Amino acid sequence: MGLLMLELANSETRRTNSAKKIAEYVLRDPQAVIDMPISVLAAKVGISEPTVNRFCTGLGLKGFPDFKLRLATEIARRKFHISKDIDPDDSCTDMIEKVFESAHACLNSAMEGLDAAIVDDIAVRLCSARSIVICGQGASSPVALDAQHKLMRFNIPVIAHLDNLNQRMAAAGLGAGDYLLCISYTGRTIPILEIAEIGRNAGATLIGITSADSPLATICDRVLAVESSENTDVYTPMTSRIAQLTLVDVLATRLAVHQPKGFSDHLQRVKQSLSSTRLA
Repeated sequence: MGLLMLELANSETRRTNSAKKIAEYVLRDPQAVIDMPISVLAAKVGISEPTVNRFCTGLGLKGFPDFKLRLATEIARRKFHISKDIDPDDSCTDMIEKVFESAHACLNSAMEGLDAAIVDDIAVRLCSARSIVICGQGASSPVALDAQHKLMRFNIPVIAHLDNLNQRMAAAGLGAGDYLLCISYTGRTIPILEIAEIGRNAGATLIGITSADSPLATICDRVLAVESSENTDVYTPMTSRIAQLTLVDVLATRLAVHQPKGFSDHLQRVKQSLSSTRLA
């Protein structure tokens, strides 16, 4: 699902009753809306044409024609899946479908919002990093450990800290040439923001895996954005964590591409060090 469709499907967004009616109508049949004049949509929803226009401009668009163009572009890219809320009365089958649809939508959104030039720039920078410190708290902690696991394969000192005190000390000890990777879906967790500030003041380069335009994103040098309609204030993050893990995979894969000759020999030694831990 594209960013516009995700925004329309986000049940946590505050909207007027008229705006809710428009969003619900568009989600039911977006293809039909693309072919509608504004007068027809207004009549079907039971509101005025200026109200439809205000709804579109409220989404940051120029008006209804621009809204239809964005909608058509997203539909043309791929068949979308609407992220749905799970109800207590849902059957197990319904719940399974909704969870997978949400994950699929979040990954699509993350891919569409990802700037390849930024990914490549980060990978090139990390090739010459003196060290990499990774910090994540709460639901982002497992993602930090996964990032450590993947980046340990490279000839770069890397460590993930999950304890707040250790994170602060590690960030304070960084300097020029060091990279601090902060992972936070919301980008507004106060301890992570404080750690990022400590690292920046110490001279480290900040990389964030977080929501675009979040407080964390605004202070990072580079950002790999993760957008989702998931309400992490109520539920433990699920789909957003999947997107974070996938972005870590993307970054590690691109970093491998930029490795100098001889890296395959290093990687082979790493694999051989693990061979004795597995049954034949």
